Amino acid sequence: MAVCATRIIPASASDIFDILATPAMHAKIDGSGTVKGTAHGPERLYLSARFGMRMRFVIPYRITNTVIEFDEGKLIAWRHFGGHIWRYRLNEIGSPGNPRLTEVTECFDYSTARSTRFIQLIDAPVRNLISIEKTLERIEQILN
Repeated sequence: MAVCATRIIPASASDIFDILATPAMHAKIDGSGTVKGTAHGPERLYLSARFGMRMRFVIPYRITNTVIEFDEGKLIAWRHFGGHIWRYRLNEIGSPGNPRLTEVTECFDYSTARSTRFIQLIDAPVRNLISIEKTLERIEQILN
């Protein structure tokens, strides 16, 4: 159970990955409006890194995430206590005439969530798909 969106972004995979691996950039790219800033953690993420974010969804709160998948320039994913996963896959698809094109796929994977039923009841898949599309657009805007 996941919702995903893909966007072709005119930037290198390494430039996009640098944004995703930098928690301080997450509030700038967040399309949901819920990520407000960093709370704690490393400046740049790595496999098993724990990082905290300041959030707001109705009320302000903080959440700690753990990086569970990491392949430099290609894949990064994190999860928090709720069990669902935010995953980004990057595939550089540029040609010799245009080497700076990257296919970016962001997924909200709730197959491992503590309560998939709750996720569905609050309509998170629908809302998150809209937010994912906005996030991918913001990444492109930052890089161009």
